Amino acid sequence: MSSHEIIGLAAIIVGICFDLAGCIGLVRLPDIYNRLQAGTKCVTFGTCGILIGALIMSDRPEIAFKALLCAIFVLGTSPVAAHAISRGAHRSGVKLWKGSVMDKYAEDKEGRLPGDQTEAD
Repeated sequence: MSSHEIIGLAAIIVGICFDLAGCIGLVRLPDIYNRLQAGTKCVTFGTCGILIGALIMSDRPEIAFKALLCAIFVLGTSPVAAHAISRGAHRSGVKLWKGSVMDKYAEDKEGRLPGDQTEAD
């Protein structure tokens, strides 16, 4: 096995591990916001890891180019989609898990800026 095949295989294995962790997070985490976090990491790092591994291991430039384009597309769309879904869920009234520490969307809705002191502080 050559060095580029070893590096490509390592990237694919890391991508599969991220995908596995993300799938476990989708099943185990308590609310939509936490699940979106796991799902976004799964898609972004897992899928991009697999695509980068395919890019490295590919002997054909057209396949490598397609893998690179797909990785760029995933990096650009996955976080934006997760943000849109979480904002839509919050606006439609989906409650946070009871153990959540902060709600930045509610702070934005109330017009508070980050770092503002409230009367409760």
